[in-house]
Amino acid sequence: MGLFSFTQEIAMDLGTANTIIIQDDKIVVDEPSVVALDKRTDKLIAIGEKARQMQGKENEGIRTVRPLRDGVIADFYACELMMRGMIKMIPQKNRLFSPTLKMVVCIPSGSTEVEIRAVRDSSEHAGGRDIYMIYEPMAAAIGIGIDVEAPNGCMIVDIGGGTTEIAVISLGGIVSNKSIRIAGDDLTSDIMEYMGRMHNIKVGERTAERIKINVGAALTDLEDAPEDYVVHGPNRMTALPMEVPVSYQEIAHCLEKSVSKIEAAVLSALEQTPPELYSDIVKSGVYLAGGGALLRGLDKRLTDKLNIKFHVAEDPLHAVARGTGIALKNVDKYPFLMR
Repeated sequence: MGLFSFTQEIAMDLGTANTIIIQDDKIVVDEPSVVALDKRTDKLIAIGEKARQMQGKENEGIRTVRPLRDGVIADFYACELMMRGMIKMIPQKNRLFSPTLKMVVCIPSGSTEVEIRAVRDSSEHAGGRDIYMIYEPMAAAIGIGIDVEAPNGCMIVDIGGGTTEIAVISLGGIVSNKSIRIAGDDLTSDIMEYMGRMHNIKVGERTAERIKINVGAALTDLEDAPEDYVVHGPNRMTALPMEVPVSYQEIAHCLEKSVSKIEAAVLSALEQTPPELYSDIVKSGVYLAGGGALLRGLDKRLTDKLNIKFHVAEDPLHAVARGTGIALKNVDKYPFLMR
């Protein structure tokens, strides 16, 4: 990699909540997908963690944007700025020329032509020359370490920030897939709504996210129960400060609806699965990836409900990114990468 190396190869997991960039099998950038812009000039102020700290605390000169909603680019301009900024964050070696980028970007499996096109255009604007796309469940499977080209069926449930992807993979392709727009963000907004309704306390998105991380659960009886989390905020009626301890049982109740929708989606994906692959899945179990897989008791709940063993991938947050990184190395070998 001297002064004259002209291509830089990166793998990017462009997520609704976090964007991760991998180079040479190492995670070089792992930042929240948030951009802070100047309201008047639309100039970039901050991206990633810095911008996330501004979220919900902006003054009238600043707006924070999440460029992706439901796994899809919602704000094209902001997304492009974010991608460019994140690529600049990669620790650079001294180079005379800015190198051409070879990128592998992952996209939700339910993407329409237009959405795929938007990702490709954004990547090109951010400086990518050679752009390949890979479907997220496929990347997750590779990241977990499954041999995707084997004639065995395996099922991946990838619960991200904006979409939940459920896919059955065999022979290097997706056999049946289901992509629903219920995922981490919806769980967060459920918590916001619940806190307002039950405790009469106003909470912002970031606080709700913290509640989810500290006491989020899918079952009301867990073996190792987390401690109650104390939330501070204004009373909705009187606007006086309140502090409310929240237990994981409450959160399990309030997430019930969304979790059962994810359950139903898994079930409907299993319904569409050919019987030969179905028996493979029952043997090997189903793998959970993505940030939503960290919800306490989710694997146990799904296992009890569907009688198929659910395994949480190790390091579920980075499974997709790692798989994208492996795909980058084997661009010529993997037939399922899209140009």
